[in-house]
Parts: sequence; structure tokens; C-alpha cells
Amino acid sequence: MPKKILDGVVVLDLTRFFSGPQCTLFLAGLGAEVIKIDDPKTGDPTAFAPPFAGPDGVSFTRQTDSDMGIAYMKRARGKKSATLNLKSSEGLEIFLRMVAHADVVVDNFSAGVAERLGIGYEALREVNPKVICCSLTGYGSTGPDRNLKAYDLMVQAAVGLMSITGHPDMPPTKAGSPLSDAIAGVFATMGILSALVHRERTGEGQSVDVSMADCLFSLIFDEPLDCYGRLGMQFQQGSRIMRFSPFNAYQAADGWITLGAATHDDWVALLDLMGKSHLKQDEQLMSVGWRLANNAQVDAIVSEWTVGKTTGEIVELLSVAKVPCSPVRTIDEVLKWQQMQARQMAVPLWNPLSNSQMQVHAPGFPVKFGSSPSGYDSPAPLPGQHSDEVLARLAQLTPADIRQLRSAGIV
Repeated sequence: MPKKILDGVVVLDLTRFFSGPQCTLFLAGLGAEVIKIDDPKTGDPTAFAPPFAGPDGVSFTRQTDSDMGIAYMKRARGKKSATLNLKSSEGLEIFLRMVAHADVVVDNFSAGVAERLGIGYEALREVNPKVICCSLTGYGSTGPDRNLKAYDLMVQAAVGLMSITGHPDMPPTKAGSPLSDAIAGVFATMGILSALVHRERTGEGQSVDVSMADCLFSLIFDEPLDCYGRLGMQFQQGSRIMRFSPFNAYQAADGWITLGAATHDDWVALLDLMGKSHLKQDEQLMSVGWRLANNAQVDAIVSEWTVGKTTGEIVELLSVAKVPCSPVRTIDEVLKWQQMQARQMAVPLWNPLSNSQMQVHAPGFPVKFGSSPSGYDSPAPLPGQHSDEVLARLAQLTPADIRQLRSAGIV
């Protein structure tokens, strides 16, 4: 079997919750050996946190001893699990011995915590000059707000996403999923891969500083938001976009449909399909600038057509004419969508405690390669499942050493 792209790369994973585990999940999907390191007393905070899935289904309380946190079973796939008390002198010494044999260390501690624990980049490169150390934080490791605690909600608010989401004159609204966490995980993966390429060329490791706020802002600010006021536009545009018109979600006879005319040809084709060919003689309607300034009038024309047809009829007509469109699917409908199934983008979860498949799904690996396999070869591990193997191999501990350390609460 061909090897995965990151085969042989050892990653020590100190992350928690979402942004960091998202990053290391992607690294695992690319073939890295990702070793989760958790405190032996507390473990991974998501392993036994609601919502749960187990033999009796999903719930907000554990119904059986085999129930596990859904977030853990999703985010720990393809990883190994070991325990180590990094706040003890013995645990710190063992961890540094492991770093000497690792390629990457990832954490999402608050700014400065890694340094206080004695595992900041400067300390790690003393034992391994080639190590790549990636830190994910809410606002980055520099700047006056670096020490502020942040979750996705606060980051979406801080960088302005909530102020531009939703319909005009409505309260600020967050995106439906924790985008800043997810996006930071993607950017951290990109940073680590770039650092690995740099090390391949130079032999040097380095630190990678990833801010949830920076990552989210870099994506939303492609839109000329600082020009909205001068253009007389409201920041909350609903499903519209300032460059195209029509471009929105429209009521159909049996649901909702999205469609957009990104080019002149799209608009002409849409007018013909709607039986509005005569409007091609209207200079105002044929001007995208006028349509953008008068979106409500354009939407009224489109809505009058869509409301009398089913989403299936609209998709069929627009697809033939190559006008971009999509029905607004519920998540249940997405899971049944043949395109997602063909790309294996929704896979059932495996519960390692019950040793059975759950009626819960997780995302598949999103990048497909022509010559290299990718994806998650194993389910989430039992907490601490690989402690003995990992500590023996990377820290050269004997079985007797491990037994003694375990009795002392170090591992």
C-alpha cells in the first residue's frame, strides 16, 4: 500500500476542545502519528462531556458506562492517546525526552501558558532544534489583547463577523457553526505543513503562531467591508453579496433555493428561463451596478418565478442553463445527498468503549490525492490506550518505570 504523505511524522498533541484537535485531526488524516497527551487525572475534557453516544443512542446524559462524548469520538480519530502530568517535574522531564524524538508539538493553551509550564518553543528547541512548535490562541502570542480568553463566539464578535451576519436591522448573529475554531485548525495545519517543507530544505525547526482572530478576519476581509458605508450599503446583507445581483435564497413551492447571476450571461439566461426576455431591453436591469443598488426589485422579479416551482424543477432548469443554484438542504438531507456519499464525506462513528458503530456521523477527510491515500485509519482511542507503547518508545521508559510513574499519578 502507498504511504500517506505525512507517514513517519510524529506529532505530540497537547490541544483541547476544537481548534487544536481540528488541526491534529487533519495531520492524522495525512498520515502523521498524532499522540494525544492528556493529564492522567482529568483526561480529555470532551471524552465524557455531552452530548453522548452509546449503545442506547444519543443523549445529554450518560445512559450507559459505554457512552462517550460525540466531540471526542469525532476529533480523536486516527490518533493515539497517552497520559502525562506536565505540571510535575518528572512529567516535564519525560515530555522533553519525547520531544527529542518528535517532529511537531501542537498546543492551544492561552498565550504564555506553555512558557510557564516549561514547554514553550525556546525550551523545546533546546532538546530538539528541528522541532516545529505550533500554538493556537484566540488572539495570537503578541499584541495587547494576547492574554484575553476567547471562544468562537467572542472571536466572531471581535473581528466583525457577527456584525455582518443576518438580515438588515437584526441583532448581531454568529455563524451557525464555530467557524473561527474550525478555520484556525485549517490554518494551523497549513502552517505546520509549510514549516515541515522549510525544515526539509534547511534542516531548521521553528515556531508557528496561529490566532483564531487573524484567521477568521483574513477570510471575511476579502469583502470590501470598509467601503460599505461609502457605498450606502448596510453591513447585514442576509444571503446577498455586494458584487452580484440577483444572488440570494428564494422561496420555492416546496422549500428554498439559492441562485446567483455572477456574470452577464447568467443574468440573460435567467431572464429567458423566467419568461422575462423582454427585460433585456431595460438598460437599468441590464446594469449590474443598478441591480446591486436595487436588490429588492430584482429579488421580487426572481421570487415571483421561483415561488411557483419546486426546488427540483428550478435546479433542473438552471443546471441545464449553467446558472449556479442549489436547494437549501437540511443536515439530514445533506447526509442523504449522493454527492456527499460518493465523496465519503459523512462516515459513521465508532465508540471504542462499546466497541460498536454509532448512529452518528463525522466528516470524512476533505482532501483527495491522486497518488497518496488519506483519511482516518482508526477510531478515537480509549483514553490513555497507548501510554505504555509511546512512553517506552519515545521516552525509553521500562515497564517497571511506567508502573511506578502510574502509581505516583505521573502517567
